[in-house]
Amino acid sequence: MPDDLKSRARASLLGLAIGDALGSPTENKSREAIGQRWGQVMDFLSEGQAGSDDTEYAMFNARLLLKYGPRISAALIAEEWRREIVSVSNSYRGAGFSEMMAIRNLKSGLLPPQSGQHLHAWSDGLAMRVAPFGIVAVGNPVLAAHLAEMDGSVTHAGEGIYAGKAVAAAVATAMGGAPVPSVIDAAREAIPGDSWTKRAIDRAVVAGAKSRDVWNALAPLEHEVVFDRYFWSDLGPEAVALALGLVVASRGNFRDAVLGAVNVGRDTDTIAAIAGAITGALQGTVPEEWARRVSVVAGTCIGVVKGMDIRRTADQLVQLSRDWEAKQ
Repeated sequence: MPDDLKSRARASLLGLAIGDALGSPTENKSREAIGQRWGQVMDFLSEGQAGSDDTEYAMFNARLLLKYGPRISAALIAEEWRREIVSVSNSYRGAGFSEMMAIRNLKSGLLPPQSGQHLHAWSDGLAMRVAPFGIVAVGNPVLAAHLAEMDGSVTHAGEGIYAGKAVAAAVATAMGGAPVPSVIDAAREAIPGDSWTKRAIDRAVVAGAKSRDVWNALAPLEHEVVFDRYFWSDLGPEAVALALGLVVASRGNFRDAVLGAVNVGRDTDTIAAIAGAITGALQGTVPEEWARRVSVVAGTCIGVVKGMDIRRTADQLVQLSRDWEAKQ
């Protein structure tokens, strides 16, 4: 197993979990409110800060990939949702509104794609969990986007799926060692040109490229992307665009992109998780002092992922990718 792929996969999954944990205190707050309370959040704010649904849904997808490999399908994913997430034994404690609405549909007997067709199908709940698809589809953004769309059909529709496809394609391209512009191009090419997600990404990338650094990018990104008239902040097009804008503004630097995401406001844990997954794959390394805090999954949202080791899971996904490629 090439050390380069292993380090990129580990950094991508750990980066997602770090972003999720670092962004949890600032989640659903405005950029101004974050600044007034903390100035700039530059590190963990408490000992108990940990990853949440973003990390656990991503690890759930990793588990499904390792279980089914190339046989994975929307029908199998929906079956696993009913068995492991909807089940009473999981003591499910909720996640985003899109997931809860999809669970209602699954309980009613609806199957994908109908299970993902509901009033909040454009949330960022898919975008937060697709990094494992990008790792398995290293260097193949088309395959990564296909896997994300298949998974997304269980819980999302339309823009929610486009947002997830963009992130999966970006991670797959970063895993292949491509530079930031190629990563952004892969995300853009994975989705329709006339979509809200694509337009938001384009505006964010321009704003990020014009900024000296992530701190100078925060206000322009907010102005170009944020749609604060909607009553929930977990909008897929918005979160993905903000994350990609910060990837550009940081020039692919993990720490800068994630901290920018933590401070930009809105759904900060997911924005930081997305930025962390992409820049982790780009750099192949994350700060060890942060990684130690999130390397084992707590299982507070999805019981079946409790105790999963993120590094070991990343290594297994890389091996799966190589086995999968060898059989093609």
